[in-house]
Amino acid sequence: MKFTWIEAAALTAASVVSADELAYSPPFYPSPWANGKGEWADAYKRAVDIVSQMTLAEKVNLTTGTGWELEKCVGQTGGVPRLGIPGMCGQDSPLGVRDSDYNSAFPAGINVAASWNKDLAYLRGKAMGQEFSDKGADIQLGPVAGPLGRSPDGGRNWEGFAPDPALTGVLFAETIKGIQDAGVVATAKHFIGYEQEHFRQAPEAQGYGYNITESGSANIDDKTMHELYLWPFADAVRAGVGAVMCSYNQINNSYGCQNSYALNKLLKSELEFQGFVMSDWEAHHSGVGAALAGLDMSMPGDVTYDSGTSYWGANLTISVLNGTVPQWRVDDMAVRIMAAYYKVGRDRLWTPPNFSSWTRDEYGYKYYYVSEGPYEKVNQFVNVQRNHSELIRRIGADSTVLLKNENVLPLTGKERLVALIGEDAGSNAYGANGCSDRGCNNGTLAMGWGSGTSNYPYLITPEQAIQNEVIKNKGNVFAVTDSWAIDQIEALAKQASVSLVFVNADSGEGYIDVDGNMGDRNNITLWGNGDNVVKAAANNCNNTIVIIHSVGPVLVTEWYDHPNVTGILWAGLPGQESGNSLADVLYGRVNPGAKSPFTWGKTRESYRNYLITEANNGDGAPQEDFTEGIFIDYRGFDKRNETPIFEFGYGLSYTTFNYSNLQVQTLNASAYTPATGKTEAAPTLGEAGNASDYLYPDGLERITDFIYPWLNTTDLQAASGDASYGLNASEYIPEGGTDGSAQPILAAGGGPGGNPRLYDELIRVSATIKNTGKIAGDEVPQLYVSLGGPDDAKIVLRKFDRITIQPSQEVEWSTTLTRRDLANWDVAAQDWTITSYPKTVYVGSSSRKLPLRAALPTVQ
Repeated sequence: MKFTWIEAAALTAASVVSADELAYSPPFYPSPWANGKGEWADAYKRAVDIVSQMTLAEKVNLTTGTGWELEKCVGQTGGVPRLGIPGMCGQDSPLGVRDSDYNSAFPAGINVAASWNKDLAYLRGKAMGQEFSDKGADIQLGPVAGPLGRSPDGGRNWEGFAPDPALTGVLFAETIKGIQDAGVVATAKHFIGYEQEHFRQAPEAQGYGYNITESGSANIDDKTMHELYLWPFADAVRAGVGAVMCSYNQINNSYGCQNSYALNKLLKSELEFQGFVMSDWEAHHSGVGAALAGLDMSMPGDVTYDSGTSYWGANLTISVLNGTVPQWRVDDMAVRIMAAYYKVGRDRLWTPPNFSSWTRDEYGYKYYYVSEGPYEKVNQFVNVQRNHSELIRRIGADSTVLLKNENVLPLTGKERLVALIGEDAGSNAYGANGCSDRGCNNGTLAMGWGSGTSNYPYLITPEQAIQNEVIKNKGNVFAVTDSWAIDQIEALAKQASVSLVFVNADSGEGYIDVDGNMGDRNNITLWGNGDNVVKAAANNCNNTIVIIHSVGPVLVTEWYDHPNVTGILWAGLPGQESGNSLADVLYGRVNPGAKSPFTWGKTRESYRNYLITEANNGDGAPQEDFTEGIFIDYRGFDKRNETPIFEFGYGLSYTTFNYSNLQVQTLNASAYTPATGKTEAAPTLGEAGNASDYLYPDGLERITDFIYPWLNTTDLQAASGDASYGLNASEYIPEGGTDGSAQPILAAGGGPGGNPRLYDELIRVSATIKNTGKIAGDEVPQLYVSLGGPDDAKIVLRKFDRITIQPSQEVEWSTTLTRRDLANWDVAAQDWTITSYPKTVYVGSSSRKLPLRAALPTVQ
């Protein structure tokens, strides 16, 4: 840590600069070592004990994937067989086991956000964790808080939760707790600033015809980083997350997986993260540099897919032997990995992976890509679904947002003729899993595309579910699922008692291009002629209800206020029980209580154009300047005094609620004190020995392109194959990078998620909520705070809940505000502070419906 905090602050505050001067990420070294504080104590001690028994090669084996498509999982490390430590299986995705079979397809993260339900977030996490564990996966590559959702057309927003850090942070943490309570390591990803698919990887962008040599850079100032993008990761660390995945993009022109400021300072020092940092797949760009900057695990291990070369593996062994990477740094990598493994109890639950990510055939070669090793059973077809369909159906219903209802919902079941209109009502003609990684938009949309998907065990379409309802009630039901058959749609709508119109909008990961959308959406309009489908129905049926399956906001300006559009529902990406979940809401078995997790603007321009789609730095890294700061989604709409169609947090119910009696009480809390002192020195758990100790073992049957930790020769330069091997170490070892002495504790650090005093409860707020209708329903009370400063958002969400209230029942809802909830990031002090500006609390049912307000007492 060879620079002053004031110097760092000055550099970081100026990270977004003029177009002719690129943003800069200050160095921060050395990489902090784990200390086993708090709930990590037992796991850390066990990890130190086992790592102390390992050789250097065995430690390196834990840090490095064995190569793409070589073993069964999308990423798998080497193990330490001598000590009974298996290779660790990392498997996508954030919504279920990817590239598998007999697994569930859960609702996407954006639906969890729409539910505003902490309990459902936990239960979904635990159910997913059970399925990963039963399949033999040790690490789930999820959940997601990056992207946060800076731009509404960002391709992977739906994998995460919402463009608000508080809502995302709570649901992120609850999901992590659920996954890890099921005995699987959760991976908080993608760290950090990964807000678009365009330019996320230079080779991928080159494949789309962009002449760039470096991946895009997310240029984020220090205040915005802390108050927006880092916020949910602090919650993840406090929840005890075992792994964090660093991102493809650069951050202030330094790659995410070798950005010492992001990994060493923000994550490991300030947030005191005790688990391991894993690279995204092919996001690892250097050997020594990444090791010293805080990376702990290279995935999938090879430099490029199936290259047979690695920045780590044998090269990491060499780096320790030649002194460019200190022994303690590799020891710390191994301790962090093993501590996460022990913390979730994976050693008690471990089972070999019983599926192959690469084939559904029952038998195949053990090492798939090179067709080597024994020919064996690679898929055991283990059914891991348990009774999770019930939870999936519930989440789908509880995340369906009722946006408009002209007293037509719920349906009675006595409708004479129900028309189902639009391709989104029906099945994919290729089958639910007919497009690899869901890389098409055929039929109803229930998840986006890319690595954030899983195979469906089945998909209940709206057509199937609603047809069953109508037939059960002796009605008539007909469907037109060709969205271009406007004549047929108009003819059917004229006959219908109710027209249910299904429309969608899709997006996904950048390696798949769907209809010219390279991951990110080209626009936020409906796909597949959706607007014309809605208008064709509405112009011919005076009871037209629109159901939207989408990855985020879409433009509804052309028809949302059409007099014949009597209802609008947003159903998001509800997973395998899609139709059943929707039918539960439409027919009143579930009273909708969901709230929109994003803002619905009137035009695309309402959101401003944050997405960079053209290279703007010659052939260098495209520059993504986050000049809007914290003002994304509702914060931006509020700043510009722009009225949305449906605001963040908005959602109707089949009943009504009233808010009253706001009470504010100051609590006794300890004064804030910046953390002080020094860490212990880095522990060294063994000695490297000599190069001769790390030659390939006699008798080893080497697999082609497999990544090993051993050397071909004791000539280290020859063993590395690195032309730059002979450079003076001072030319590429950063100052302080190998320093294992005691280091200063940051003022904002000192505990998981940051300074423990940040989480002191300072103020209690309560309000009375009454169900003024005739049926029971769920309400989502939302608490917002005005921090009062000239550069602050008008309001920011801080607390929420979801509560069931019976007819005429009054409930007192109570919550507390912590120091973090009321603080701003002070760039100069590099710490959180509660400013002297007057602060106000608001409580209500959405970001624009806040009937209760009160001045907050002065606290520190």
